[in-house]
Amino acid sequence: MLGLAAAIDRINRTVAGAVRWLALMIVLVQFCIVIGRYVFGVNSIAAQESVLYMHATLFMLGAGYTLLVDQHVRVDVFYAKGSDKARRRIDILGHLFLLMPSMTALLYWSWPSVRNSWAILEGPISVGGIEAVFLLKSLIPAFCILILLQSLSLLVRLCHETADT
Repeated sequence: MLGLAAAIDRINRTVAGAVRWLALMIVLVQFCIVIGRYVFGVNSIAAQESVLYMHATLFMLGAGYTLLVDQHVRVDVFYAKGSDKARRRIDILGHLFLLMPSMTALLYWSWPSVRNSWAILEGPISVGGIEAVFLLKSLIPAFCILILLQSLSLLVRLCHETADT
């Protein structure tokens, strides 16, 4: 089972390694948009939307890695003062009863919208924008799947640690 966890971790590390470059691209494209608008008087809706697409991609596909490296926001009312064993239990319960069910529900309820968007190859958000809203909406199930996989990986590790103690 630890091999499965390691494979899932590799998936999220690989995805994060690819999308991290979008942070630099966002800055460069936004810089070009500002220079184009204020220096040359040129504006592009598609360029502005590309920043939105890159931002969405970076955060949606990087979320699994963020969970892997334990950098998600945590309400630690009980967590911070708990023992290692108590924290493991809280993590296990959180994955089983909060994170996994909410990601499953989001995946289930978003799927019809994503499917319909692909069926009509849904066009731009704004006139003159990027004609690929269907790709943007596809980030939702990808986000859910990456989070669910990483949650499973963490659960495997937590259960393994719990069994060892």
